Amino acid sequence: MARYSPEHKEATRRRMIETAGRRFKSDGIDGSGIATLVADAGLTNGAFYGHFDSKDDLVASVVAQQLADQVAVVDALPAGPASLDAYLREYLSPAHRDNLADGCPSAALLDEIGRCGESTRDAYTEGARSMIEAISRHLDEGDAQQTDERAIGIFTLLVGSLQLARAVTDTDLSDRILAAAYTQAMTTAGARSGPATTPIQESP
Repeated sequence: MARYSPEHKEATRRRMIETAGRRFKSDGIDGSGIATLVADAGLTNGAFYGHFDSKDDLVASVVAQQLADQVAVVDALPAGPASLDAYLREYLSPAHRDNLADGCPSAALLDEIGRCGESTRDAYTEGARSMIEAISRHLDEGDAQQTDERAIGIFTLLVGSLQLARAVTDTDLSDRILAAAYTQAMTTAGARSGPATTPIQESP
């Protein structure tokens, strides 16, 4: 039997997490069976269980990695209101709304995560806390507690607004939801908002 290097095993595990993340966000956690998940990654059921104890183990790993990747994007931006403005425009764009598979894990999966086991919810808790801290870094200096509260407000506004914009069937209303959310998020940030129609093409 061929023996794979640790690097190969890690690359396979990472591929499984990445493809499962896209599938979960597109079809939902409950709507994605193991057979489909392993096929997406080009693996077999046996290979799957060589990396994960169960589907729940995979879900927790996906949630942790998806949020870590999102935090890394925000952390990589130069600290300050200009970076926050760019990120908010990108997050609240029609392109992000229409691209579930490559978008925010919270907006796509939050309702299901709330019904998952403790390991997945623990992974989400840590990721959400890190995301709030990442947003806080871009807010004006001042009282730490107020900054944290503003970051929480922005994070929840982003997620809820994107979910609402995706749920409605009226495209004009959906666009207005995104634009209004941008204005409110910038107000919460304590920054002056500009027109909310500038397209940002990078994924969130």
